[in-house]
Amino acid sequence: MFTDRLRVARRNAKLSQQALAKQLYISQQAYAKYESGTATPNPEVLAQIASLLNVSSDYLLGVADSPFVSRSSAVASLRVPVVGTVAAGYPAFADEDILDFEEVTPDMAARGDLFGLRVKGSSMEPRIREGDVVIVRRQETASTGDTVVVKVNGDEATVKRIKITPDGWTLIPTNPAYDPMFFSPAEISSLPVCIIGKVIELRGKF
Repeated sequence: MFTDRLRVARRNAKLSQQALAKQLYISQQAYAKYESGTATPNPEVLAQIASLLNVSSDYLLGVADSPFVSRSSAVASLRVPVVGTVAAGYPAFADEDILDFEEVTPDMAARGDLFGLRVKGSSMEPRIREGDVVIVRRQETASTGDTVVVKVNGDEATVKRIKITPDGWTLIPTNPAYDPMFFSPAEISSLPVCIIGKVIELRGKF
């Protein structure tokens, strides 16, 4: 019953296996095992699947007849993975890349494909400190003034404010001890310099 209800709920949500797996931060092959019955999601993953499909866990398990859940009984939060490094063009995170998880509200989750990044270094002090976590929406473009996650020449991701002009990009630290980094259009293409996402929330750590 679980596999049938899972498959129907996914199709009703107009999601492919690949699309749903991406939101769960697992591979399509791993998700397919749930629908084939060769693997069973743990309670936490089951709750995430139910929330994404807008049904209850009890319905998927065959305990409840109705798939509908009231707003008050819906899952209050979702979790996004926190990583220490980010690979350009990554489709998903491998388990070994994930350092922790951060909870986000369904409204925030609806803003896009999110991940958390644990900040290294002091270039964005005093606002963003080493060890803080930023919640990032994956995107390849930005506007001047945005705080973004950028990769330069395959190095670890860096968090900076960005200024975009026809002459190139300037990555601006908030700590005056660090100099801005400027990249011409040719350098952006050749190094390359890649925008990975836009910071939408800061979660400071003690």
